[in-house]
Amino acid sequence: MRTALVIGTGLIGTSAALALSARGVVVHLADHDHEQARTAAALGAGTDEVPEGPVDLAIVAAPPAHVAGVLADAMRRGVARGYLDVASVKGGPRRELEALGLDLSAYIGTHPMSGREKSGPLAATGDLFEGRPWVLTPTRDTDTEVLNLALELVSHCRAVPVVMDSDAHDRAVALVSHMPHLMSSMVAARLESAEEAAVRLCGQGIRDVTRIAASDPRMWIDILSANPGPVADLLTDVAADLEETVRALRALQSSDEDKRTEGTAGIEDVLRRGNAGQVRVPGKHGAAPRVYEVVAVLIDDQPGQLARIFADAGRAGVNIEDVRIEHATGQQAGLVQLMVEPKAATVLSAALRERGWAIRQ
Repeated sequence: MRTALVIGTGLIGTSAALALSARGVVVHLADHDHEQARTAAALGAGTDEVPEGPVDLAIVAAPPAHVAGVLADAMRRGVARGYLDVASVKGGPRRELEALGLDLSAYIGTHPMSGREKSGPLAATGDLFEGRPWVLTPTRDTDTEVLNLALELVSHCRAVPVVMDSDAHDRAVALVSHMPHLMSSMVAARLESAEEAAVRLCGQGIRDVTRIAASDPRMWIDILSANPGPVADLLTDVAADLEETVRALRALQSSDEDKRTEGTAGIEDVLRRGNAGQVRVPGKHGAAPRVYEVVAVLIDDQPGQLARIFADAGRAGVNIEDVRIEHATGQQAGLVQLMVEPKAATVLSAALRERGWAIRQ
């Protein structure tokens, strides 16, 4: 691939353009908001000049509701040898293109499983997709050259290609992305009118659950409008679980011992099923999840603290597998949780203590 046209210079489109430009591909940028395309160009994502002729690959990064229309226009104008989109739903756009009577041999639907809570070109980064799954949904009609161009894009973005059927993809993202986002928003909505004293007690748990609720509502309306059926089906199942959980909690309030026993069993069931589902979430680099030991370090909220901890861990020869930070309420301090291999936990704790760090047991 020598040339590409990115149509839609938001977070995903600009991030892909940055990755391609960094690897020597000449990238042209287009957007209905010309100022946004100019911003992406100023960031080094490419040029906002119109290509002189057909490019190798056109990448449509428009909202799901507009993907088919943008693709159809680009294909009729013959702007590229191959076409793909990066929308978070796949079945609907393809059916719309088929209904328009277009030859889809030059098209493949794709979806990079990566993003941020922020949107727009200023939130973009060239390593956004690194190590993340990038779904490709070829059909029997997909031209081999177009599939190869899509694979080249994924390679340039350092993502991991995953081939799926388009409708299977839509059911999958409803489960692992769209439904969880709505659940996060519903939990966060409980905080809107909560008393200030209660909100001040928020810890890392509520931060983890509500993090994705900070995303742009307009973007998510577009996404959910394109995949409402599978999401509604999943929420129906969640609603049934909620009803059972509420019934179990009410039983725990009863003075009848049998009802309390029944309530305990109901709560235990949902918690155990939660455990069973959580362990299926892929771990580091998409591999099977692993159990790490936590070394908890108390730190002051001062510049350079994290850098010092990581440097001291490196001197001890210990690799930090993951890290979490829990900020103390009302204090300029926090707790850094360093996840390491179990055999390395004792070594790291001892090394950090020697260097003056306070380790929480």
